[in-house]
Amino acid sequence: MPFKPFILTNDTLERQKDAVLKKIKSNEKRVKELLEIKEKNYENFVRVYQIISEELGYLFTPISHLNFVNNTKESEEVYNELLPSLTKYWTKLSQNEDIYKAFKEIRDNESEKLNHERKKVLKDAIKSFELSGVGLDSIKKERLAQINLELSELTTSFAQNLLKATDSYEMIVDDHEVVKELPKSDLEAAKFEENTKIKYKFTLHQPSFIAFMTYSKDRGLKEKLYKAYTTRAPQNEDLITKILALRDEEAKILGFENYASLSLETKMAKDPKKVISFLTKLAQKSKSQAKDELNKLQNFALSLGFEGDLQAWDIAYYSEKLKIASLDVAEEEYKPYFEKTKTVKGLFEFIKRLFKIEFEKIDTPTWHESVEVYDLLKDRKKIARIYIDLENRKGKRGGAWMNDWVTRHKDLEGKNVLPIAFIVANFSPSSKDTPSLLRADDVVTLFHEMGHALHHMLSCVDEPFVSGINGVEWDAVEFPSQFLENFAYEEKILKSFAIHYKSGEVLSDEMIRKLKKSKNFQSAMGMIRQIEFALFDMKIHLKKYDAKGVANVLKSVRDEISVIKVPEYNRFEWGFSHIFAGGYAAGYYSYKWAEVLSADAFFKFVDQGIFSENVSEAYLKEILQKGGSRDALESFVAFSKREPDIESLLRLCGIKS
Repeated sequence: MPFKPFILTNDTLERQKDAVLKKIKSNEKRVKELLEIKEKNYENFVRVYQIISEELGYLFTPISHLNFVNNTKESEEVYNELLPSLTKYWTKLSQNEDIYKAFKEIRDNESEKLNHERKKVLKDAIKSFELSGVGLDSIKKERLAQINLELSELTTSFAQNLLKATDSYEMIVDDHEVVKELPKSDLEAAKFEENTKIKYKFTLHQPSFIAFMTYSKDRGLKEKLYKAYTTRAPQNEDLITKILALRDEEAKILGFENYASLSLETKMAKDPKKVISFLTKLAQKSKSQAKDELNKLQNFALSLGFEGDLQAWDIAYYSEKLKIASLDVAEEEYKPYFEKTKTVKGLFEFIKRLFKIEFEKIDTPTWHESVEVYDLLKDRKKIARIYIDLENRKGKRGGAWMNDWVTRHKDLEGKNVLPIAFIVANFSPSSKDTPSLLRADDVVTLFHEMGHALHHMLSCVDEPFVSGINGVEWDAVEFPSQFLENFAYEEKILKSFAIHYKSGEVLSDEMIRKLKKSKNFQSAMGMIRQIEFALFDMKIHLKKYDAKGVANVLKSVRDEISVIKVPEYNRFEWGFSHIFAGGYAAGYYSYKWAEVLSADAFFKFVDQGIFSENVSEAYLKEILQKGGSRDALESFVAFSKREPDIESLLRLCGIKS
């Protein structure tokens, strides 16, 4: 079916809102009609139920997407107005006993003739109904519906508080000595003129914040910026208490001991004890090396005249100095080689060699002039579309992510509906003098998000509920993204796009060697940091904690795990949107869990040759094209011929356990 363009703007938001509300009513009517069918089967009931759900998502996704990539008062109002209606709609559906019974009857009556995709749809849907409280009495159902609505509103407020706090903060520097070590591109981005005097503006947005923390020697101003960053959105303190209380209540109503157990019911890990054991084992194998890395950094700083113990706001600056001194890798030297357009093109060329997929740029409406759109072609046939939005700007949520708009499936007439994805990042914006130049880490991020997008877009599954990333266990969904990012520093791939934007010089073999070696620079410290976040997340969902209790849990985890001490005023939890405004509640461990899968898969390519057709075809067929149509472990074993091994992750990170 032909693609429809993304034409939503702030001027057409109201019309789109009305379309969503009409679709909700239309779907409610259609569900009633479906339930009146006397002889229900997969085709006349389950297929239709999936399609109308997909159609509603198609209408609402542009609104939520616009609110996060081009946030305005208008987009926020429309988004917030729709949330209650959507939450009520989905909650009502999820607790509908008649739909639940119909799904179970179809599973029992047609089990012998259903293919594995359809069996997975029914298995997942029935589990989802049960976890939504379908069998509860009316009072508990009503309370669950209220909880879902309140959680939707609270998590949205959490994210919007963070966005507003990030957008509203500015630190003005009028002394060039403070910023003289900053790279030229970062200086240009910060520079402005006021009363004929040159000044520099720094914000809490990632490119600006990272640049100042990494390259300014002024410890006082760095602590000022660090404090502003780690104490953003204090109003989220109260929201944390409310969110955790509601999650705990939800879990208890559904018969679980805690929210962690509820969350893991649909994940690979299944049990909180298993997750904590996994994370603790990783920490034990990594902490000694992390301590050594910090001691080395401390001694290096002392050798440069630093006095006392390194503080949290000193780490980035001296780490960059140490990286240059020990590995001769300076981030600024690499940025001119990673011009945005060439880097994207190089990524496309890599994917073409790996999976025989081509990207064709097209001209179609977008939400911002810097957004580029491509159709994906396989054997010269269109199979998907992707929107790529990489530059930082005001009104855009921080970080990077992939968002799915349309899922690959067959419609009710049996025609293929092709997938559409968005990739969003916050790389340094282009200016009239300089194009957007990426840090080496940004290149990794780009590959990571493309890994998610490929998982979504290369699906060959006909059922929307288990196509692409749908139906994939949350602790496996990062597998394809982390897998692809592992190739970002490979010589054969870098040579295709790492070209100096001015001179045309290709990144030298020596610079590539240094970059690859730097990949695991302070990797154990990085490992420990992620384990800290993951353990904190899991532990605060084991009991009902208020915000004060959350802070105490975070402190105890840091005391046990961390090697870098942070000041008392640090309120990291206020900005932890992954678990308080995203889908990672009692699931942040998923990054490390999936990283074991991705490391294992990566070494299969390395050991047999990056462009080995047998390996790439197996990965495409058994992982990407299968989507969520079967359990993730089954897909992994089908590809790798064995279960994953934690030692692969340690090997990848250069951690000697």
